[in-house]
Amino acid sequence: MPKAKQIKTSPNDHRHYRHFMLENGLSVLLVEDQKASQSAASMAVGVGHFDDPIARPGMAHFLEHMLFLGTEKYPNSGEYSAFINQHGGTNNAWTGTEHTNFFYSINADQFEDSLDRFSQFFIAPLFNIDLVDRERHAIESEFSMKIKDDIRRVYQVQKETVNPEHPFSKFSVGNLKTLAGEESELRQELLDFYQVKYCASVMTLCLVAPKSLDDLESLAKQYFNDISDHSPTDGYPDVSIYLPEQLQTQINILPLKEQKRVAITFALPAIEPFYQHKPLTFISHLLGYEGKGSLLSYLKELGLANNLSAGGGVNGYNFKDFNISIQLTDRGLADLNTVIESTFEYIELIRTEGLQAWRYDERAALLKVAFRYQEQVNALDLASHLSINMHHYDVEDTVYGDYRMDGLRVEETEQLLALMVPSNMRIQLIAAELDTNKNAAWYHSPYQMKAIASEDITRWSKPVIRDELHLPPKNPFISEECIARPDKSQAKVPIVVAQKTGYRIWHRKDDEFNVPKGHLYLSLDSAQAAASPRHAALTRLYVEMLLDYLTEYTYQAEVAGLSYNIYPHQGGITLHLTGFTGKQETLLELVIAKARERNFTQNRFDLIKRQILRAWYNHSQAKPISQLFTSLTVTLQKRSFEPSRMAELLEEITLDDLHAHVKSFYEKIHLEGLVYGDWLESEAKVLGTRLERILSLVTSPSNESSRELIDLSNKGTLLREIPASHPDSSIIVYYQSDVTTPETMALFSLLNHTMSSTFFHELRTQRQLGYMVGTGYLPLNRYPGIIFYIQSPTSGPKLLLEAIDEFIADFAYAVLQMTNEQWESTKHGLINQVLVKDSSLKVRSQRYWSSIGNKDYKFNQRECVAEQIKSLTRADLIKFIMRKMRTKYCDRLVLFSTGDSHLEQAPLESDKMITDLRAFKQGAEQFDY
Repeated sequence: MPKAKQIKTSPNDHRHYRHFMLENGLSVLLVEDQKASQSAASMAVGVGHFDDPIARPGMAHFLEHMLFLGTEKYPNSGEYSAFINQHGGTNNAWTGTEHTNFFYSINADQFEDSLDRFSQFFIAPLFNIDLVDRERHAIESEFSMKIKDDIRRVYQVQKETVNPEHPFSKFSVGNLKTLAGEESELRQELLDFYQVKYCASVMTLCLVAPKSLDDLESLAKQYFNDISDHSPTDGYPDVSIYLPEQLQTQINILPLKEQKRVAITFALPAIEPFYQHKPLTFISHLLGYEGKGSLLSYLKELGLANNLSAGGGVNGYNFKDFNISIQLTDRGLADLNTVIESTFEYIELIRTEGLQAWRYDERAALLKVAFRYQEQVNALDLASHLSINMHHYDVEDTVYGDYRMDGLRVEETEQLLALMVPSNMRIQLIAAELDTNKNAAWYHSPYQMKAIASEDITRWSKPVIRDELHLPPKNPFISEECIARPDKSQAKVPIVVAQKTGYRIWHRKDDEFNVPKGHLYLSLDSAQAAASPRHAALTRLYVEMLLDYLTEYTYQAEVAGLSYNIYPHQGGITLHLTGFTGKQETLLELVIAKARERNFTQNRFDLIKRQILRAWYNHSQAKPISQLFTSLTVTLQKRSFEPSRMAELLEEITLDDLHAHVKSFYEKIHLEGLVYGDWLESEAKVLGTRLERILSLVTSPSNESSRELIDLSNKGTLLREIPASHPDSSIIVYYQSDVTTPETMALFSLLNHTMSSTFFHELRTQRQLGYMVGTGYLPLNRYPGIIFYIQSPTSGPKLLLEAIDEFIADFAYAVLQMTNEQWESTKHGLINQVLVKDSSLKVRSQRYWSSIGNKDYKFNQRECVAEQIKSLTRADLIKFIMRKMRTKYCDRLVLFSTGDSHLEQAPLESDKMITDLRAFKQGAEQFDY
């Protein structure tokens, strides 16, 4: 027996790994994680939409759906999902170009039973003929839901403009047309596809659990040895993705959302063979630089671009599209030649001056440090990620492959750069005002493909580098040695280390995750932040202007693993810094210093304002259900506003208005902060003193801003219609608690946990109302709540509300039918979810910060809720449903949009319609916190 290969892992990784092959050829990776409270499994199958039969686009996707709907051993179509959900887990799957991935997590004590169910997908699925028609309608719903999605619309144009012999050209999703025909014939084709394509040798399995490697190995052998070991069919055709005439072309595409973007694409070979040295990562690192002298900085100075990313693009078994994607301004669209010319000059700069070992080593050093102090992820994400990595990397590099950069290979890098030339290029231009002459299949996106003028190709092929373009200097933020300090925390939870009128700083030293990183949250509350839609629009503009202004100064820090974000909220703005603690204070000082300068120019003001307006106006083109989710918080939170309303007001705002707003914003500030990670208490106190001094220069102390929530008590069923231009209808039904106690949190979360899989199964799988169907526990401003949501291609809002009401009316009976064992198991599953261990410094910092925001100053709310869940009986839950949700006049908010295809159906009407949101919010009772 060959010796097992040693998997390279991070020194910071407490897990143990083992790889082996089953007798049938299945490649298995076992991960023993004794700290995990949940187990997870993931199967990655080397079959995707590239494998679809020519006559059956969408077959691989259809198969993915059908595998969930019963096996010979477990024939009930909803059993698998219900079992996973009942035992505190989640499950999902996706179909890509060359792979399909199935994955789930579950409470550790149910892992073996779950593996028994999961493994049967790949051994003996039923493909029940009674479910074939139902599930192809589910595929149709998924297709319909994204018919106005610009990403899908652009992707389809890409498919139509490549070599039709290449499998990338196939339509990937499927719908009722591609899956049409007799159910028995379609089922037989599905069975044939499964039996030919799905076999152990194209599968990779990853199991993660708090069990020994030996136990995991025996489970893998017991449950997965019966997967068929027949030989896979022939691979993909050895044809180029582009025909010669498809290069040196410009493809114009009209989007639905307002955007202006160019992607300069180079056709490269498959990148997998390069993973050990990652030459494209290095090239992208230099091209994506955003500091002074960079390509983006130069284009921004000229007012031609707002954003740039390098290195993205589709890739597969024999190709890689290397994209330089640039978000253009109006001027940039008009002067596309300068944008493209400058890009080729910067590529030439890299080719002639950039291939230096120290530059490569800088990038490699960052990955080395990131790997050394690799933060843990939860079991589910780990299993899914590693099962896919097993298809791409050598066994030893399954964990390390993403981080491996073994040194600069100049010749290899030069070969790739030699392909980044105009003769090997395509330009994809996305904007509203372009010439088109075709509509893409399925998504009807207008486009045009035309040859680029030969004189342009010739001119771009002889770049003369302009003086303004420079390669990045040495990065001052890179720390050679980062070592987490061994000091133990003096407290089990964060404690206040600095407090005076108007500010408070919390701190806790991490002593568990052993990474030299910190998370620093600073929330600045101002009464001026969101006092009106105009104030909220100005605050958002200020944040975006600030982020834009900071980019050049902070980019090197971001590259070195010191990231930051600034975002607006109901009460003000929050600054979140994360990264290696050695340089974190340096970055904070830089951000604060630059924020105080506020050197906003009219040019950048005009561009950023336009960018925000575009995003807000584009919101009306989002999926209907996404629009409803935005409108839910807007309807209920006094200091949240509709994007369209803020856009109207922003149109009139000037640079002087912005400066006046910033001045008034800082006149009175309340600061709340959290310092968590590899920070000592003494350092946090010094930071608190420094922040107090800075604040005292610009502001006077203030109280926390209020965050009011509309109280729905005694309102009955309120309805609000949101107009959305889309074939589908959508609905959200929201029930709100009128108190915020551990008991109500327990009741609402247990109700959601008990309902969710049944709701999904009945309304999506059985009744086929839509693809986006679900329930959710939704606390708003600390007040618990539950939502039911559907986006439907088949039914209008009235029918959807009736279906939801019918489900709720019958659910008390379903709770009565549960056995004691099922009830206790359901509660145990939820308690495990509530008390799930923090998997990383990041996750814990988020929990601590959320607790502070929720005024959970003992940081024990989840433990209190778990205790309440333990004591709840079925009678408690039934009583709660009857009191809160079953009365004729129950208090709730219903948001809905009527799809274009349902205008003939009976409308959803009521005498309690919210037609004037402003008046409703002004007159409504409110909860404060």
